Amino acid sequence: MTSSKFEHPNPDSTHLSYRDAGVDINAGDRLVENIKPYAKCTMRPEVLAGIGGFGALFEISKKYRNPVLVAGTDGVGTKLKLAFQSGQHDSIGIDLVAMSVNDILVQGAEPLFFLDYFACGKLDVETATRVVKGIAKGCEQAGCALIGGETAEMPGMYPEGEYDLAGFAVGAVEKDRIITGLTIREGDAVLGLASSGAHSNGYSLIRKIIEKNNTDLSADFHGKALIDVIMAPTRIYVKPLLELMKHLPVKGMAHITGGGLTENIPRVLPEGVTAILKRDAWDMPPLFHWLRQQGNVNEQEMQRVFNCGIGMVLVVAPEFVDSAMQLLRSAGETVWHIGMIQQRHADEAQTIFE
Repeated sequence: MTSSKFEHPNPDSTHLSYRDAGVDINAGDRLVENIKPYAKCTMRPEVLAGIGGFGALFEISKKYRNPVLVAGTDGVGTKLKLAFQSGQHDSIGIDLVAMSVNDILVQGAEPLFFLDYFACGKLDVETATRVVKGIAKGCEQAGCALIGGETAEMPGMYPEGEYDLAGFAVGAVEKDRIITGLTIREGDAVLGLASSGAHSNGYSLIRKIIEKNNTDLSADFHGKALIDVIMAPTRIYVKPLLELMKHLPVKGMAHITGGGLTENIPRVLPEGVTAILKRDAWDMPPLFHWLRQQGNVNEQEMQRVFNCGIGMVLVVAPEFVDSAMQLLRSAGETVWHIGMIQQRHADEAQTIFE
């Protein structure tokens, strides 16, 4: 009887491991251990099981009578490219959290928990730890728990030193307190809360302006390095606005993201009304003046791409303007009365600048 030719196809071959294929399981384990303390700082009483399991368990608080879950997901776009270029990985996680929690907030929801997805070609544990530490910091600012996530090491999928991020937030709101914008009427006031910068939108244009002008990102810009101003993390409005809603009715909110003021405000307006915004009602930060000048960007494009200094818009009845502004300012927000709601005429835009 002869031996099978399939027993030893290559006697000289060595055993292959997952690490030989470019995936370091041990590095992933180190990352999990590194981030556990940061996730622990975000825990809420409703968390039943968090980091490390196949799924995270979260019990809906008994304080809700008729809760409706509100979910949102987002990334941080090409702002990541500047994070890779500058090595600023510590705050990009705040951006990730902010984009989702601010979105679900506009419907009146309290963010309950957050999950992240971190994907790379080769896992750099130090960089990933810095990113997730920022995510945890963002969750603390929003009052939500970081209860899970996924780290995917995929050789050949991403250039060396680069990664991608996605985030997922779930919140809850009482069914009879969902903010829909349907009660907005002519005469209501439009309030604008200051942004911390460009937040996480318009960065493809920002990068184009930087490239076109061969900009020195280390240059002084109003007392800070320009890169620090450009990379300032997105402001999280959750805690002050949840507190505001305990004291007075908010008719509508708009998170000013992609589409700028022009396209985001109409998302919360009912048919038949338009928002009239006063251009000189708020101070546009120097960064946006610089972008307009360096990129020769016209005013309409600025308003359609960037937040122009307004990161969140509220609509309230006129009798609540003073009290709303006082409450927000006492919570540390910079807020302006930036416009009003008027009846909309045929074919008229729903955001008009005067």
